[in-house]
Amino acid sequence: MHQQRRALRAGELEPRRKELLEAPGAGMVWEPGEEAWERKLAVFRAYRRATGHLAPRQDAVWDDPAGGGHVPVGQYMANLRRKSGLGKDPRRAAVRAAQLAAVDPDWDCPWPLDWQRHYRVLADLVDADGVLSDIAPGVLMDGDDIGRWLKRQKQPGTWKLLSAEQQERLTALGVKPTEARSPAPAGAAPAGAGGTTAKGTGTAQQAFQRGLAALTQWVEREGNRPVPRGHGEDITIDGEREPVVVQLGVWVSNTRARRDKLTAEQVDALRELGIQWA
Repeated sequence: MHQQRRALRAGELEPRRKELLEAPGAGMVWEPGEEAWERKLAVFRAYRRATGHLAPRQDAVWDDPAGGGHVPVGQYMANLRRKSGLGKDPRRAAVRAAQLAAVDPDWDCPWPLDWQRHYRVLADLVDADGVLSDIAPGVLMDGDDIGRWLKRQKQPGTWKLLSAEQQERLTALGVKPTEARSPAPAGAAPAGAGGTTAKGTGTAQQAFQRGLAALTQWVEREGNRPVPRGHGEDITIDGEREPVVVQLGVWVSNTRARRDKLTAEQVDALRELGIQWA
């Protein structure tokens, strides 16, 4: 095979022999890199058929259909979604993007893969039952707490941060945001540390919701592992063309320091994410 590739590059391979090598029964791969790519595509197809999505966790592994053992399908997808993840050749990148889209049109969705994976699991449940069943927190699907995730999407603060398309997809499944609590009457005294009076509106509330969205992504991807102080989390916000970076480590530290000033709703949201100090 090496000799045939070298002869082709040198212009010494007879056209008749090239046709024979490219026949379906032979299946010659002229570029070894393309052969590796085809093996990855086979893994992606197998994974998509089995799970209904192409949004694996970053640490997910899958069996190689060609018998090559376990392959890091999660890391593969994470690499492909990065800038220039499909290669620096624009033509080849376009071809590979089209091949991935044929496997799963949402392979490069503008929102996090964790959100896409939860959504697809929920969509499959709706397809199977015809309606959205009552899914309580604690119900696990493929290792994900789909009940807790669903409850979080319904929260007004979380719903507001979803893109228009994300909201449309959830609405099509029968998911609607819960009604926000009524704000405190004008002139009402602010509640103490354990009070439930709504506060923190405006910029402060928006900052909290962004931090909460970033923390949600972190928990869904990393579990309850502590957030490093210097970690920044990219989140997608409706109306923004580029991801927004939230300095999550600093946000968690600051939020903990002023936890006595949080509203009951904010504390509940943190508690649902498994934050112990909440």
